Amino acid sequence: MLQAIERGIAYLKREQAPRGNWGEMAGYTGGVTALVTLSLLNAGVPADDPVIQKALEYLRGLKLERTYVVALQTMVFCAAEPNRDMVLIDRNVRWLESKQVTEADRKGAWSYPGPGGDNSNSQFAVLALYDAQSVGAKVKRQTWQMAADYWRNTQNDDGSWGYVPGDAGSGSMTCAGIGALATSTAALASGDATVEGGHVNCCRPHTEDHALERAVSWLANHFSVTRNPRPDGSGQACLYYYLYGLERAGRLSARRFIGDHDWYREGTEYLVNDQDRLSHFWQGTWHAEQQPQISTALALLFLAKGRRPVVMAKLDYGNGQNELWNQHRRDAANLTAYTEKKWDLGLTWQTINAERATVEDLLQSPVLYISGSRAIGLLPYANKLRDYVDRGGFIFAEACCGDSHLYDQSFRQLMSAVFPEPEYKLQQVTPGHPIWNMEDQVRPDSAYVGRLWSVEYGCRTSVIYSTEDLSCYWELAQPGRPTTYPEPVEARIDDALAVGINVLTYATNREPKGKEQSFDLPLADLDVAKHGNRGFIEIAKLYHGGGCNDAPGALVNLVRAASAGELQLQVQAAPQMIGIGDASLFRYPVLFMHGRRDFRLTAAERTRLAEYLERGGTLMADAICASKPFTAAFRREIGETLPNLSIERIPADDPIFTTAFGGFDIRRVQLRDPETAAGAKPGAARTRQTEPQLEGIRIGDRWAVIFSPYDISCALEEHEAFGCRGYTRQDAARIGLNVLLYSINQ
Repeated sequence: MLQAIERGIAYLKREQAPRGNWGEMAGYTGGVTALVTLSLLNAGVPADDPVIQKALEYLRGLKLERTYVVALQTMVFCAAEPNRDMVLIDRNVRWLESKQVTEADRKGAWSYPGPGGDNSNSQFAVLALYDAQSVGAKVKRQTWQMAADYWRNTQNDDGSWGYVPGDAGSGSMTCAGIGALATSTAALASGDATVEGGHVNCCRPHTEDHALERAVSWLANHFSVTRNPRPDGSGQACLYYYLYGLERAGRLSARRFIGDHDWYREGTEYLVNDQDRLSHFWQGTWHAEQQPQISTALALLFLAKGRRPVVMAKLDYGNGQNELWNQHRRDAANLTAYTEKKWDLGLTWQTINAERATVEDLLQSPVLYISGSRAIGLLPYANKLRDYVDRGGFIFAEACCGDSHLYDQSFRQLMSAVFPEPEYKLQQVTPGHPIWNMEDQVRPDSAYVGRLWSVEYGCRTSVIYSTEDLSCYWELAQPGRPTTYPEPVEARIDDALAVGINVLTYATNREPKGKEQSFDLPLADLDVAKHGNRGFIEIAKLYHGGGCNDAPGALVNLVRAASAGELQLQVQAAPQMIGIGDASLFRYPVLFMHGRRDFRLTAAERTRLAEYLERGGTLMADAICASKPFTAAFRREIGETLPNLSIERIPADDPIFTTAFGGFDIRRVQLRDPETAAGAKPGAARTRQTEPQLEGIRIGDRWAVIFSPYDISCALEEHEAFGCRGYTRQDAARIGLNVLLYSINQ
């Protein structure tokens, strides 16, 4: 997918005319240029790129004539250099407001301009005004109110919209309605929290707006990425225009799934396969989309905007009762918008259903946000949440609406079920924790000091829980809000945003994954992967719940040993641990795994790991300090992963223990065994000579899984603790090197 984007960018750059424009449609001077420029900016081309600069100079000289053109021009200025072009952005806002229909049945709509109004022009006007307001332009409340009323009043009974009011619904226009209604409502809404007389009223009662839900339901029932659902059956008409609308509908409504459809994944698969193999453009069959520059721009807008990293997911646990989990409906959206600006990175968020989501679904977001003021019924999902955390997920929770003792009690019960081990209990966040200043500084006298709790799990914090309301103040932090609150309220908003962005920064290191990184990419040829960038062989360490990083220096030291001395192997450790479901899994010819506790894999992880092993990959693992719980779990899980194969003792005369692959003769090694010291003085009889005891699973004529039930990792870390049963430092390194040499020479 990234390659498809890069090729699409290159095509559009090649097509730019000397004046900075692209081929325009008659009567819409600047429209195609603005659309293409917007797509390039969203696809990652920087504003200072010469192609963008030439396009901006061209667009700045346009006359204000057409709603489409003015709206797209405004969106470009907001995305590129809003500070420089604020005068033009304000001018365009005034022009768009002056062209809004103010009477009759089309009140609140826009036209080309001309008589009446239509839903296509109207959606672009709303999108432009929202972008303008987000960068500081002033849009009249009356403008938003008329727009929101228009979309609600013209929705068909079945939840859809047509091109004009009264028309049968189509996919492209229903997507337009979803995006425009979500945008105008967000811009208009005062939120579920208000400030009156200097006092903050959180969790205001609100009535649910079902217009969006009805529209999304219609779209789910008519969903497609290969045709534009239309009443006349002409599905190829406006297909790329529809896909761009589908991206907005999914993103602006904060949904990963539309019905049962992963809209971005399905749309991406279609577009990647539909790109011209030679010139790398896209081309539709409808009259405007026959121009490849237009179709390519629309395709890039879908691919680029839709792949924005999901920075957080809000957990829907209400079984249809929004007031349980969603009492501040703009909290996550506003925190995400704040984070986008601070990180200078396009981000998005989503909602996810506690019952329907799999562990893999949860892992699409690095942070799972759980809000509420009453008891939460999440105990049945404790194992799912533990599996999520075991694979690198982060839980961020808050008790909102003041009197929330029921939420507090139920959340603590939930954490006790997720982490039954006594060492992983909620504890107050210490003053020196990075949550206080990871990105923004939380004031020392903040209301959140002493009200944040954490679970310290393994090598990091995995849960942050606030007993003080955060979402209320995120709700008040609407981007571009016209209101300035009293100083104490502004300070509290700043503190709430600081806590929120600090958690997101801690959990992601400012590097949330784009959606393409979670896709199941075509399986790589592992022989090619062995000779990757700069000739280095990369070894990846696996995430799991059994203490995946309890000896963090083991793999690093093994790689260092392999690169030094006589071996001088071109190997390196991957910079970060990966999950079995990670899209990059097949890049690595060798995976490394260790632990000291029980763990479990999901069915999807077992399937993926089996595929990796069957395609030539090798899994090297050891039980830290001969941990019996980890050994039992590893044997159980690898048995479930490869149910038709058996784990067995690797014979002492196997070539893996010899110099056959350029390593060491390790047919006899030193094993530290504390039990041999029973009754003796401390330190006596700590080692004995023995054959190396490795277990493995054969696939064909090779060992695909190589496991040591005795410690290698702590010895590699140079921690030869008396109570740690395993190999001596020297022999642990030699065993590891021989396994590595064997693996990369198969």
